Amino acid sequence: MTTLAGRSAFITGGSRGLGLAIARQFAAAGSHVAIVGRHQVPLDTARSTIEAARTSTSQIVRAFVIDVLDEAGMAAAISAFRSEAGALTALVNNAAVQGPIGDLDRLDWQQWQETIRTDLLAPINLCRLVLPAMRLQEYGKIVNISGGGATGPRPRFSAYATAKSGLVRFTETLAAELRGSGIDVNALAPGAMNTQMLEEILAAGPGAAGAEYQDAERRQVEGGTPPERAADLAVFLASAASDGITGRLLSAVWDVWEDLPGHRADLDESDVYTLRRIVPKDRGFTWGDR
Repeated sequence: MTTLAGRSAFITGGSRGLGLAIARQFAAAGSHVAIVGRHQVPLDTARSTIEAARTSTSQIVRAFVIDVLDEAGMAAAISAFRSEAGALTALVNNAAVQGPIGDLDRLDWQQWQETIRTDLLAPINLCRLVLPAMRLQEYGKIVNISGGGATGPRPRFSAYATAKSGLVRFTETLAAELRGSGIDVNALAPGAMNTQMLEEILAAGPGAAGAEYQDAERRQVEGGTPPERAADLAVFLASAASDGITGRLLSAVWDVWEDLPGHRADLDESDVYTLRRIVPKDRGFTWGDR
């Protein structure tokens, strides 16, 4: 098992679903863990679950009731956790909202903007908050959770797709800025899971959600991707095993990420696992290129 012994992680959206699975796996790997959420009761329940997964009672587990949009509150929580854990090794930006579902011109514009603030600007702000300390310790791991629409169009889910594609490009950009600093920044695509977001698609109905409604119905019956698979990838990206792997969008489901430590040189010299424009010659066409 990948070890995170002696490390510490700050995980947003950690009271349920994928965030809780990640926090639980981090604790099982030996890490100190802080989770953030908006509601006290589910956070308390999650904290107990995470504590039960620890390998040692000396591991710190903390829960903060804060909205990720509360910049001052998030800064205070990070500072409090760092002072207790001794350092902050990893940030996992998991908290996100689905946002309004439907055709763009029929959506609530305020909700659309709020989705961008929650799913894109809040994670960027958290990166901004943790970087000074990570620079001083010359080491750190940032994992940004990607999602549907990051690598292709997602009609009827424009706010979420826009935020997530922006988060992936931000991940690549920040990784390039930090190259050589000892801080790795990666995006993680968890796959289609049966979480609250699936319930929101079903509640929106086929008229608003379009083709994704039928897919959500199927996943509700057949089951989605287990969140533990994405949690395992998050543990890998927060561990020493992934040192030097940065600026990548990795799929928990489709990529053989366990083998990546043996391909660091290939990664450094290529653009694999990144967002890029496709030109005609990439698809075998002879037109369109000078």
